[in-house]
Amino acid sequence: MDQRSLSDTLATAAVDLTPYETLYKHFHTHPELSLQEKATSETITSHLSQLRAYEIHTNIGGYGVVGVLKNGTGKTILLRADMDALPVKELTGLPYASSVTMSDADGIEKPVMHACGHDMHITCLLAAAEVLARIQNAWTGTLIVLFQPNEERGGGAQAMVDDGLYSKIPMPDYVFGQHVMRMRAGAVGSRPGTIMAAADSMKITLYGRGGHGSQPHQTVDPVLLAAHVVVRLQNIVSREVDPSDLAVVTVGSLQAGQTENIIADRAEIGVDFRSVKLETREKIISAIRRIVEAECLASGSPKPPLFTPTRRFPPTNNDEHVAVQLAASFRDHFEDFDDDTPRTNVSEDFSTLGTSQGLPCSFWFIGGIDPELWDKAQRKETPMEEIPGNHSALNPANDENWGGCFVHRGFDILKKVAIESPWESYPPASTV
Repeated sequence: MDQRSLSDTLATAAVDLTPYETLYKHFHTHPELSLQEKATSETITSHLSQLRAYEIHTNIGGYGVVGVLKNGTGKTILLRADMDALPVKELTGLPYASSVTMSDADGIEKPVMHACGHDMHITCLLAAAEVLARIQNAWTGTLIVLFQPNEERGGGAQAMVDDGLYSKIPMPDYVFGQHVMRMRAGAVGSRPGTIMAAADSMKITLYGRGGHGSQPHQTVDPVLLAAHVVVRLQNIVSREVDPSDLAVVTVGSLQAGQTENIIADRAEIGVDFRSVKLETREKIISAIRRIVEAECLASGSPKPPLFTPTRRFPPTNNDEHVAVQLAASFRDHFEDFDDDTPRTNVSEDFSTLGTSQGLPCSFWFIGGIDPELWDKAQRKETPMEEIPGNHSALNPANDENWGGCFVHRGFDILKKVAIESPWESYPPASTV
């Protein structure tokens, strides 16, 4: 199928995107935290049911939903979207902004927002699912659309696998995913090899000896101890990691005490660190332990610190052969495609869906920033740093540009993998 006939096929199967814009706004207004995506899951299931083409599986690994469309012989392709939101208070002022609050895993009520574009991911995969169901005469094979819970905490993909995902659905030949990023809407970027870093998070509890704020000499102040730790942790990347390597260490939270005139008996630091190489990850972990333990000793801490891992994301590595094949298709179809997009320290658990079974994966980025706003920043008419990115309270997906490219991309994948003969030469998944 040439590019002209692809465009013609999509034109004849054009989907009215107005209901999908409404659906996107619904998801944005009604976000749900990781492990609590019940209503989101039910809405997805309802929409897939209306298409009347998919075998639907629900409640996999939590609230995971999978639709399977069997359309004759050919490759089996899995397309994945994540669906959980973040504990962020939305400040966009949009008419469909979230005002939702939910209790987190610790029972603390928090504001909730789709600040990372998962509402866009869901909506666009649903739109692609409809298009591909309409044009079954143009492709053969099996399509799997997978909606994953609990990506933000890094456990959803593994939970679905552990819950027997691949005993419920056909084993895919290829696994694909995508993420909206702080890029110009319409831009698409990917690369062979590592595209996203591994990520780890941990809570570090530092112990002091509490007392009255007026008598610090009778205490061990965990706030001062924590302050020293935070400053020293910033030296890891700048002084211990090779400058040509990718690494980030971030202290995302520091909590101690309840009031001004009491010295607390403990402090808790939340640390997040990113790496591409396994040896760099081990170096960072070792450095964190060394620094924290040494500062506790220097401060006279009454007992050793407690290290509690909270999240771990694998690196996302694009299969070299698959990435090259997709790049050829994307380059033909999208006006703004970068096949050597820079690696990022953003992390995902997407690849677990493939690597757990030895399946080739590929992941790419798409832009979600209004083109006019982006172009103004490029011309330095607006500061680029004022354009909000992922996880920002000011970062709604750009609903003027969210739809069509995902629909086309979904078809591109099926076209490139399930239809065109060059893919027949690719080794079976079991041998990869």
